[in-house]
Amino acid sequence: MNNPVFSSQPTSRREFLRTTAQAATAISALAGVALPAVHAQGSDQIKIALIGCGGRGGGAAKNALSVQKGGAKLVAVADVFQNKLNTALASLKRDSEVGGDVEVDDNKFLGFDAFKHAIDTLRKGDVAIFTTPLAFRWVHFQYAIEKGINVFMEKPLTCDGPSSRRMLALAEESVKKNLKVGVGLMSRHSRHMQQLHQRIQDGEIGDLLLLRGYRMQGGGGGCLPRAFDRRGKELTEVMYQISRFHSFLWLSGGAYNDFYIHHIDHLCWMKNSWPVKAQGLGGRHYKENYDGIEYVDQNFDNYAVEYTFADGAKMYMDGRGIFGARPVYNSWAQGTKGIAVVARANDCTGPSSTYKGQNPTAENRLWQSEVPREFNDPYKNEWIALLDAIRNDKPHNEVKRGVEASVVCNMGRLSAHTGQEISYDEALNHDHEYSPNTDKLTADGPSPLMPDAKGRYPKPQPGRFKNREYVEG
Repeated sequence: MNNPVFSSQPTSRREFLRTTAQAATAISALAGVALPAVHAQGSDQIKIALIGCGGRGGGAAKNALSVQKGGAKLVAVADVFQNKLNTALASLKRDSEVGGDVEVDDNKFLGFDAFKHAIDTLRKGDVAIFTTPLAFRWVHFQYAIEKGINVFMEKPLTCDGPSSRRMLALAEESVKKNLKVGVGLMSRHSRHMQQLHQRIQDGEIGDLLLLRGYRMQGGGGGCLPRAFDRRGKELTEVMYQISRFHSFLWLSGGAYNDFYIHHIDHLCWMKNSWPVKAQGLGGRHYKENYDGIEYVDQNFDNYAVEYTFADGAKMYMDGRGIFGARPVYNSWAQGTKGIAVVARANDCTGPSSTYKGQNPTAENRLWQSEVPREFNDPYKNEWIALLDAIRNDKPHNEVKRGVEASVVCNMGRLSAHTGQEISYDEALNHDHEYSPNTDKLTADGPSPLMPDAKGRYPKPQPGRFKNREYVEG
């Protein structure tokens, strides 16, 4: 497990002191926050604030409002883009299923501090939805803990070591404050996968030896040619990058974190373990637009990462983001006695199934999941679980697991981008932070990542930069 390109120490002394001080400052601000035993005092209705009004934000808000008619109300929205805020709010208001539970009125907030204003409209025990890029996750979560607000936050949660350690510290504090926190790794709320997980634990396919995940799709990374035309004209540098957040590691962890984390999370769940190391590869092939100008993003077009668990079992994660190539979305678990289909369809809606031997044919099938229609949507199921925990004061906090899944993504991406074998501990304790001052960002200020004189961004160069995914400048 020793790797010469990484320090054997968890962090440098200076970095350790800096991140420890940040965590201590964050936690000290939360001391003495008293929360009610259940949700908002004196009311059975839960108020919700949506922070981050992109496509997933609007989807999460609809999921929250749809699982218990009239039991929750959307009362505030916040974003840094006026058009996204307007579009999401208009869509929710005209939705025949949930439109009647949208009561935002004047609580529409714009800007980098908009999250505070939106959270301030809530009472202790209400819910804030965080669906902004992950760079802002710890900033928003820290404020929610201070205010005693329950949270639903989208995946992924972190893209580097310092932010992972900071989020783990905040997770501990949120548990102490009895906050209920959901994380958008909805696979674990798939009833199909829950049934399969139990069968695997009962030994139906034997000891797990190999896990495989495949997500092949069109060009990922949000690097559309027309977006480049807006940089420096309609949008400042930092606002441009936020508008194309999949393209930049500091905002999303790139395509690897944002798109592959579901497969990685639910496969590791089947094994009840996180891998201890990873080695990966990948490359860029068609990073050009119709004019032959290079796309401005930091993603590879394809990734192939081999993870190793402590007992020697393997997990392979293959991803591709190329238009015109064959689309694939599935995941498999292979054991000493048989094989299981974990996910065969997008969004993990099932069915899952098991087979004797290693050939998943109809005649070899042992079992296939069956789920009532009302529980077939894992996006709704995760809200059913969160709102039930709030109303009935049940333990429910998914942040630690969400951070751990993000760390596994980070080590896979880092191994491919550097060309090195990376351990879980190295990914967690790596000292480079891509956006150390996210809480101080402004729309007109510099971005944590700046382009060169030709407008190009640093790209991963495996083997050249062995302990960093890229070097600025």
